[in-house]
Amino acid sequence: MTSVDKTTVDVEVAIHKNESATQYQHDDIAVETPVALVYNTISHAVMMATPADLADFALGFSLTENIVDNADQVSHIHVQSNSNGISVRLMIDDEKFDALRERRRSLVGRTGCGLCGVESLKQAIRPIEPVQSVQVADDVIQIGLNNIKQYQQLQQVTGATHAAAWCDLEGNIVLTREDVGRHNALDKLIGAHVKAGLSPHEGFVLVTSRASYEMVQKAASAGFGCLVAVSAPTSLAIEQAQLARLKLVGFARSGRHVIYHDPFTQHDNEIARRAM
Repeated sequence: MTSVDKTTVDVEVAIHKNESATQYQHDDIAVETPVALVYNTISHAVMMATPADLADFALGFSLTENIVDNADQVSHIHVQSNSNGISVRLMIDDEKFDALRERRRSLVGRTGCGLCGVESLKQAIRPIEPVQSVQVADDVIQIGLNNIKQYQQLQQVTGATHAAAWCDLEGNIVLTREDVGRHNALDKLIGAHVKAGLSPHEGFVLVTSRASYEMVQKAASAGFGCLVAVSAPTSLAIEQAQLARLKLVGFARSGRHVIYHDPFTQHDNEIARRAM
């Protein structure tokens, strides 16, 4: 049985180095387990995730996948372990449940890198709504970036997880969530952000992953005006950020980051501006 909040397991490993004897030691490994999201009486999705902060994950996923419009439409979230993984049961408003059942009749299945069951190109990319743009100074981005590692406790132990952090406009990290999946980490952060009652206009999101179009979609759906990623964005992520008027930053490293879209600049058609 998978235990909720058990995020690591101890494994004996053999370490080989050139021209030296093999060494045997114990290593902490990140737990990855199936998590079923059950809405009222329907099992809607099974995600592979880190078994921590799953109530946050369920709420964030429900919001970013447009299953509910706000947290008030979710009356109850219950997390339960079983022999095959973990089930998260959510009770949602009848109107939203009826809409979910109708939606499942022509379900579009999502994967980490694509979509399955899509019948047309138009279905592949969901419409994105404009967000309230946020001005985030370059030095503030660097402050958040320099602070993030101390909040990645699971990553420090295992080296296998992504983090999503909410930073205020001074670069202070207010919330952090980790998961083996980058989308999951962001959904967890969004759920936690909503539960904490924080404003999406008073900070920015920092993720320790690349910025795919789905990451931009999720950030925009939560009303966030700025997304900073430590790795590269994709071309579609940049296009979506432009449509949403969301500031998109990639390759965020100590002392350097690349701005791919900034709605406050006069040159919105530029692909990137390098901030040194």
